[in-house]
Amino acid sequence: MPKPNAAALQKAAEKVDLTAGPFQVVLETTMGTIRLDLDAKVAPGHVRNMVALAESGFYDGTGFHRIIKGFMIQGGCPEGTGTGGPGYRIPAEFNATPHEPGVLSMARTNDPNSAGSQFFICLGKATHLDRNYTAFGRTADDASLQVVRAIGDVATGPNDRPRQPVTITKATVTRLQAP
Repeated sequence: MPKPNAAALQKAAEKVDLTAGPFQVVLETTMGTIRLDLDAKVAPGHVRNMVALAESGFYDGTGFHRIIKGFMIQGGCPEGTGTGGPGYRIPAEFNATPHEPGVLSMARTNDPNSAGSQFFICLGKATHLDRNYTAFGRTADDASLQVVRAIGDVATGPNDRPRQPVTITKATVTRLQAP
């Protein structure tokens, strides 16, 4: 099935009703399931974007293309190289969420407003990223964090690329009961 174009993805993100949340994105990977609780209070635009991308099937079949042991795992590139995105950019929503193990944040270029589809999940504390990258969620449970850590232990080669492919086979969105 072809992936939606940038205009369709942006329209889908605009239609995400944050009052229907909170949202959880479930990433079925070749190494296990990662459940990510999204935080619309600190980064509503990023939550809308990830929900729309996951619901559209954008992440299905993509891989974790960059793994830095003790730091983070990065995925969400449709090219698998770290150079691709959805065809649009979203503005930064820097906030006070600390970058610590299990925190979900958006990857970007040197331009703070260049996030699109690539995300990373922290393996360790990364205080140098605090208020410089948009954190917008975290692993929902210890089992999810263990899968993230297992991916973080995959052997890598040049450019921090995993020697063994780690793929997101399916990304789904669940609307959780409000606390």
